Amino acid sequence: MIEANIDDMNPEIYGYIMEKAFMLGALDVFMTPIIMKKNRPGTKLSVLCGQEKQETLERLVLAETTTLGIRKYEVNRTVLKRQSVKLKTKYGAVSIKIGYMEGKPVKMAPEFEECREIAENFGIPLKQVYEDLIYTAKKYFEAIKG
Repeated sequence: MIEANIDDMNPEIYGYIMEKAFMLGALDVFMTPIIMKKNRPGTKLSVLCGQEKQETLERLVLAETTTLGIRKYEVNRTVLKRQSVKLKTKYGAVSIKIGYMEGKPVKMAPEFEECREIAENFGIPLKQVYEDLIYTAKKYFEAIKG
C-alpha cells in the first residue's frame, strides 16, 4: 500500500491520477477524506499494488501530486476466485462477474458500462437493469447446479 496525505491539490487532478495508476498496474486506488494538522481538510490517497509495480506507482504519486512524501507498507489480501461469463438476457449478451468460494458462486455483478449502455438504450433505470441481470444470473446458476 502506498499512501499520501494531501491538502493543497486541485481536486480535479485526483481522477487523472487514479486512471494513470490503474493503467500502470495498481490493483486498487481510493481517496479518503481526512482532517489534517491545524484542522485542515485533506485527502488520503491510497494505492494498492504488487511489489513489482511499487516503484513505478511511488514515482507517479510523487510526480503527479503535491505531496512531499509517501508511506508504504505491506498488506495481505484474500480474494475470491473470479470468472467473467457472457449470459444471454432479454437485453442481449451481458458480461457478469462471478466470485466463487469453495467452488460455489457467492457473488455476482454485471459489468457497469454494459448496464449503463442498456439503461440508456432501453430508457430504463440503471437500478432496474442491475436487478434484472442479477436475477437472470442467479437463475442461470440454479439451472446448471440442478
